Amino acid sequence: MNAFPTLFLSHGAPTLALEQGATSNFLRGLAPTLPVPRAIVMASAHWETQTPMITGAEKPKTIHDFHGFPEELYALQYKVFGNPVLAKQIQALLKEAGIDAGIDPTRGLDHGAWSPLVLSYPNATIPVVQISVQPQRDARWHYRIGQTLAPLRNDKVLIIGSGNLTHNLREAMRGNHDKAPSWVTAFAEWVAERAAEGDVESLLNWQKQAPFAYENHPTSEHFLPFFVALGAAGAPLHAKRLHDDTALGVLAMDAYAFTD
Repeated sequence: MNAFPTLFLSHGAPTLALEQGATSNFLRGLAPTLPVPRAIVMASAHWETQTPMITGAEKPKTIHDFHGFPEELYALQYKVFGNPVLAKQIQALLKEAGIDAGIDPTRGLDHGAWSPLVLSYPNATIPVVQISVQPQRDARWHYRIGQTLAPLRNDKVLIIGSGNLTHNLREAMRGNHDKAPSWVTAFAEWVAERAAEGDVESLLNWQKQAPFAYENHPTSEHFLPFFVALGAAGAPLHAKRLHDDTALGVLAMDAYAFTD
């Protein structure tokens, strides 16, 4: 069997789980295009820690880590099993690579994890383990974490990075963009071109090389899961842009599949 692909998904606002739109419809149709995994490892932009942490709960809770949204969103529960054995395996892989990592036995799944999964895998039959990001570290660090997770792809584990291709929340909240401005599309197209060319080094240096890098990511946490998925894909890189759309004018909702 060929190794599983890795994915990067843009999850947008928490309301994505309730929406009927281009990105939610894409996510609803995603699972049938992929091999069936035995487990999912999800790197989410919404779990920030100093060192890598892994969820170890047998039945992770659904975390509603947001405020001011419709009541039906708070009622939503993604009742999926975790996989404590896989969590320990991930910890061991990281330790072998010289990366200290911990296991949180009580942490649930934040909306960066469950929001795309409730659309893609609504039956919640595939166990999910979440891994944190370290915003004080760079793309290369997260690429290395992905590289460490890569062997799991040969064991029917689907590795997903969940963030946003662009994430300037202040601009999004202003709500004065009828269509994506040029500084958003320029960044998204630069990523697409570099990924299509397998130019990992340029992608790793995105903060210096990508057009309008700061404007699209005033903080980096929503782009870091991209590099976990990228690193787990191995080399040489083969990237496929699965979806592109824009939410709230400035949030590029692109999704990618990576293979070696």
